[in-house]
Parts: sequence; C-alpha cells; structure tokens
Amino acid sequence: MASRKVVITCAITGSIHTPTMSPYLPITPDQICDAAVEAAEAGAAIVHLHARNPENGRPDQTPEGFLKFVPRIKQRSNVVINITTGGAPQMTVQERVRPAAELKPEVASLNMGSINFALYPMLNRYKEFKYDWERAYLENTRDLVFRNTFQDIEYILKTCQGNDTRFEFECYDIAHLYNLAHFLDRGLVKPPLFVQSVFGILGGIGTHPEDVMMMKRTADRLFGDQYRWSVLGAGRNQMPIAAMAAAMGGNVRVGLEDSLWIGPGQLAKSNAEQVRKVRQIIEGLGLEVATPDEAREILALKGGDKVAF
Repeated sequence: MASRKVVITCAITGSIHTPTMSPYLPITPDQICDAAVEAAEAGAAIVHLHARNPENGRPDQTPEGFLKFVPRIKQRSNVVINITTGGAPQMTVQERVRPAAELKPEVASLNMGSINFALYPMLNRYKEFKYDWERAYLENTRDLVFRNTFQDIEYILKTCQGNDTRFEFECYDIAHLYNLAHFLDRGLVKPPLFVQSVFGILGGIGTHPEDVMMMKRTADRLFGDQYRWSVLGAGRNQMPIAAMAAAMGGNVRVGLEDSLWIGPGQLAKSNAEQVRKVRQIIEGLGLEVATPDEAREILALKGGDKVAF
C-alpha cells in the first residue's frame, strides 16, 4: 500500500527568488531550520534544501553553510533531507557538489541537462531591491546557460558514488529524460529512479497539461516500473500541476523555492502553508500522503542514520 501513497517534497528556499520578492522567504539558518520542520509537520516527507548567506540572502553552496541547519533539522524531525547539487546556475560543478559529497544525505538533487535558465522577467515586478546583488543576479540570466554537461553529471554521480545517496533527477525538458536513460544504460544510476519533472522555468518545458502528459508518457516508455515520478510547477502553476500529477499517479513538490504564492496575488506566508494546500488536493482525490519512513521505502533510501551530519 505504501507505493500508492503520495510523497510531498517541500523545497524550502532555493536560489531563484531573492529577498526583496517576499518577506517570508527563509534566509537565515534559524529560518530555514524552522521552515523545514514546519513543512514536515504539515505533511512533507522530504525537504529539499539550499543554503543562503544570512546577511544578504545570497545563495551559499559551502558545506559550512548547510551545517548551520541540517543537523538541527535532523534532531527535530524524522523528515528526509535532500541537499541540492544545483546550487545556483552561476556556480561551478565542483562548488555545487561539495555539500552532498561531504554530508552524504539520503537524497541529493541532480539536474539532468544544460538549459537557458532565465529569471530576468522578474525584474519587471520590482522598482527597488533590498540588496545590491539582486538586480545583477537576475539581469545576468539573459545570457546564462545553466551548465549540466554529460561530464558534469558524471562527475557528480561518481563523486557521490560511495555515499549511497539517491538522486532527485531534475528534468526540465524531454531531452533530460533521455539523458537519464543514457546514464541508466551505462549503469551509473540504479532504480528506483526519483524523477522530478520541472515545469515553467523560462528555458525549459512549459506548463500546458499536454506538456505534463508528454513528460509522463516519455518517462513511462523509457523507465517503465523502474522510476517514481514527481512534479514541480513554477510560480502560479504550482498547484494546478501538482493536482494533475497526483491524479495521474505521481508525487508532488511545493515550497518557496518554486513559488512564492498561495493564491492569485497572495504571497504564501510559509512553506508549510503550501504543504497544507497541496495535501488538501491530494486527500481530496482520495489519496494518502506518505510519511517520511514510507517515502524511504518507496524510494529505497538508506535511512537517516547513515548520513554524515
């Protein structure tokens, strides 16, 4: 029965949104820790984590940055901890992999291909920014390729190979599924694959229901029963795409990394608020939400006692 339960991942802060955009975006270690525990209490089985500079909110991909909150989350909750290897698009792959390589989490994210990763349209919404780095950070994405070459992906896989860390394979387009199939054929990844389909980033696949169905059909054809499917929709597409995926047998991801909103023109006051809303959708469909231990069983994770923090 556990395999029929829906795994909710909550992405707590990310590296896309900047502090000006929402007063509710977790920035400090205390805020990230509290937000993660609250999301777990609301029903998230997995928390997907980035670190930030507590002084100005800028993305921080040092292991030391993560160590300010991941041990505390583990002490306070049984939730599965997922550490990003995406970091921020401007970072090198060597920077991006260090926290997962050193802390050996149960899950780490892994982007499955290079894409244009455009955030600059968000500039139109704000006249002034709280910190100097924010405007340039967004503007520079007009000419940014988020690099995830086959060499980069292989580097991350091999760097973490001995850690028994499973990956949340982030697939922003159909080609990324084929890239994942390539690594499966080579034996560098093993089932069950945790495939996170990402919809609505400018540079990746769109948010039309046909896009969602095409991702699912392609993954079914490539991976059969060897994968577990999850989705995230960016911005206002978060809940509609979650509802579609849950109805199609998938798992869901929400959180302030992916969307700052809880309704039209209404900022979410917390990650937990989004978790509670998507949980209502899931349970309204007659489905059950997976606990952290059920998620561990569904995804064949190593367990929270085998991490390095």
